[in-house]
Amino acid sequence: MKFDFDDILIEPATLSSIEHRGDINCFDENNMLPLFTAPMDTVICKENENLFHKNGINTILPRTYSKEFNEDDPEPGFVALGLDQFIKIFIKNKIPLICTNRICIDIANGHMKKLADAVEEAKTIHGKNLILMVGNVANPKTFFYLSNLGADYIRVGIGNGGGCLTTQNVGIGYPLASLIIDIQQEKIRRWQENGNFINYAKLVADGGMKNYSDIIKALFLGSDYAMVGSIFNKALESAGDTFKANVRHKGNNEEWLEPGEQVNQFSKETAEAFKYENKFFKKFRGMSTKQVQQILGNKEIRTSEGVTRIQPVEYTISGWVENFKHYLSTAMSYTDSRELKEFIGNDKFNIITQNSFKRFNK
Repeated sequence: MKFDFDDILIEPATLSSIEHRGDINCFDENNMLPLFTAPMDTVICKENENLFHKNGINTILPRTYSKEFNEDDPEPGFVALGLDQFIKIFIKNKIPLICTNRICIDIANGHMKKLADAVEEAKTIHGKNLILMVGNVANPKTFFYLSNLGADYIRVGIGNGGGCLTTQNVGIGYPLASLIIDIQQEKIRRWQENGNFINYAKLVADGGMKNYSDIIKALFLGSDYAMVGSIFNKALESAGDTFKANVRHKGNNEEWLEPGEQVNQFSKETAEAFKYENKFFKKFRGMSTKQVQQILGNKEIRTSEGVTRIQPVEYTISGWVENFKHYLSTAMSYTDSRELKEFIGNDKFNIITQNSFKRFNK
């Protein structure tokens, strides 16, 4: 029986030697939080990329960002490319890596042999100069296969994301919590079998993070990073179109809501209005929606496997990050983990009943 985040609780250590959250380091070796922005055009753009970085969040610019590779436009994070685009630039043309060496091959089906072949060939050409994030996969064996080919980061999870309808419509998937722990347990088995530590690709849990605790559980089970989309979209400074409070209309014995006036979410006026509790709403959409397919220039528009919806703005990026650091540090203190690497991959959790979940899910 496979399970997901709502089905488990982290078990505290018998005794914790940690007395203050200030004694805890919840950052990775690069002094960044274990978080990635999802490469979605309603989450991240050029205007907010540095703001995410300033707050310790790793970034991936979406495929809809028209990228020109030149040394005058260095990128602090990853850039997402489609598979065919990646092959053309980094394999067929063998363009030297100038402005960025961090590429996310952003496709839904990371089980394609074409992707595996591209990873192997690109790594043969560019070696360690090219940092590759690939996926998405929903099979532990595929994680290790791509890792052995040289992938540096692997996104795991299919159909879990707030903007994705794949599993709902086609029945393909793997409960994300089980997928993470199954990969982690296989790592441990291989380390024990080989008698030495093997440096596998970083595991990025992608999709369906509803709250702080989902992210924390993903890390605890073995994710090196969590990829976040919908949660970041609800930040004022996210890339999604931003509107004033919904306007209620009446007519012909009907009532309906429409978004209010569109505003510039990066302006001082909007920030000040939000500070004084004015309400705003955001557009959020999956990257396989028909609208995004058109923006990407797809000649054939496929059936959409993504959703579009309007979400309320709930916080600023810095406000959310402060809360996340507080909650992650608290979880680490309960498990007697002073360093992030001590917390990631812990196996002391319990599977719970739905009644147990309802008891605390207020």
